[in-house]
Amino acid sequence: MSDPYYTEAGDDVDGLEPESKPLTFEEAALLRPKLVGFSPWRVIGIQALVGLLLVAVVWLVSDQLAWAKSVGYGALAVLVPAVLFARGLTRQSGASAPGAALVGLFVWEFVKIILTLLMLVAAPRVIADLNWLALLAGFVVTMKASWLAMLWQHPRKASLTVS
Repeated sequence: MSDPYYTEAGDDVDGLEPESKPLTFEEAALLRPKLVGFSPWRVIGIQALVGLLLVAVVWLVSDQLAWAKSVGYGALAVLVPAVLFARGLTRQSGASAPGAALVGLFVWEFVKIILTLLMLVAAPRVIADLNWLALLAGFVVTMKASWLAMLWQHPRKASLTVS
């Protein structure tokens, strides 16, 4: 009777592949042009563009300035914390310890969440005649624009396998 947990030396354990070997200098040089860079600033820029377009559409369609302001504030409740988060992460990108980088990620994400909540709580005091539905629409559409931005930012490139 065979033991499902017993493996011969060199066999895959639990479907895991054997440890990979580091790339040579030549292999890394061939791979580098195929990699796609990631910029949080481009994502934020596209979110801002989508937020502005939504404000313009709401204002033109509804002819209600209060609705347009509410949509704009909803977009700002996404953008301002995102800018702070991206700035905080890019400033610490030179951190040598991976643990410190992970702690920084959690700290800046916590700051982003708190700032977002504070902006939403302050909305009725900042916007006269606030329309919560319009604010929510601006918030959600601007936040979801990040997916669109990341799709645009990462075009499919040739296979990353090194020959």
